[in-house]
Amino acid sequence: MNILVTGANGFLGSWLVRALSLRGLKVACLLRPGSDFSSLVGCKYETVEGDVTDASGLARAVEGREVVFHLAGIRRAATREDFMRVNAEGTRLLCEALVATGTRPRLVLAGSLGASGPGTPGRPKVEEDPFQPVEWYGESKAEAERIAFSFADRLPVTVVRPPRIVGPGDRENLLLFKLVSKGLRLELGGGPRPLTLVDVEDVVDLLLLLAERDEALGQAFFVGAPQPLSLEELQDIAAGALGIQPRTVHLPPSVLTTLATLADGVTRLTGRRLPLNRKFARQLLAPAWTCSSAKAERLLGFRATRDVADSIRRSARWYKEQGWL
Repeated sequence: MNILVTGANGFLGSWLVRALSLRGLKVACLLRPGSDFSSLVGCKYETVEGDVTDASGLARAVEGREVVFHLAGIRRAATREDFMRVNAEGTRLLCEALVATGTRPRLVLAGSLGASGPGTPGRPKVEEDPFQPVEWYGESKAEAERIAFSFADRLPVTVVRPPRIVGPGDRENLLLFKLVSKGLRLELGGGPRPLTLVDVEDVVDLLLLLAERDEALGQAFFVGAPQPLSLEELQDIAAGALGIQPRTVHLPPSVLTTLATLADGVTRLTGRRLPLNRKFARQLLAPAWTCSSAKAERLLGFRATRDVADSIRRSARWYKEQGWL
């Protein structure tokens, strides 16, 4: 297969490119000029300069491709318009470029549980539930998915909706590991709040499967470990891996929200992206972020097999080795 990966130098993208490279497949990576490519060291790939918001660059990038994995997107932005421009309209521009080739390349889109929104502790989200995003990122991912499926009569489209992904190289959960490494363990008031987690390699395995199976066309799939963990359990596992006995800090939700608001203010004033922000705070304070992977097992025979507790331990050790902690 002749494959294009957008967002190839991100956390999930770099793991996907590595897996494709190990299979000996021809991989092209859509990369913005000046981007950090360090996560792709050791991978065999072709560099295609471009951006998902640039229609002319996308037209060149998709020419001759058989499969496109669309992982590019932003997780932080100052405005709703920024999220929509990149995550939603970038998806529209990519779909239009694929249709214009006239060859019906296969599109595998990385969605998000954030599009479905948080749930309740006793009921994991399923794919048939309506979108109920609670912040701009989730709203933009929901719109991206709607856009992709609006092209389903002209393109073979499928979507994976991961929950919180863990594994070496992840930055979204890094703040929690940094706190643990400093001997602090957060306990948020009003919890515990269950989280479905998934190892990055399980997500990659499903992405590869979605690129091959006709049963996946026109469908969206959650993927995650069957047993959820709480924020506190995640920190306990990380502390054990680091050989630390942290001190528990009880944090009322109002205090976390205030700190996150201040952090966003610093980001707006200085341009420096801090690990804490209101989006992350809202995610942590939701009653539950859980999803069921039963559909993927029923239609594709796929289930996440990696132990997320081990994934957390691997991440903690990797962060330490890389000097991130």
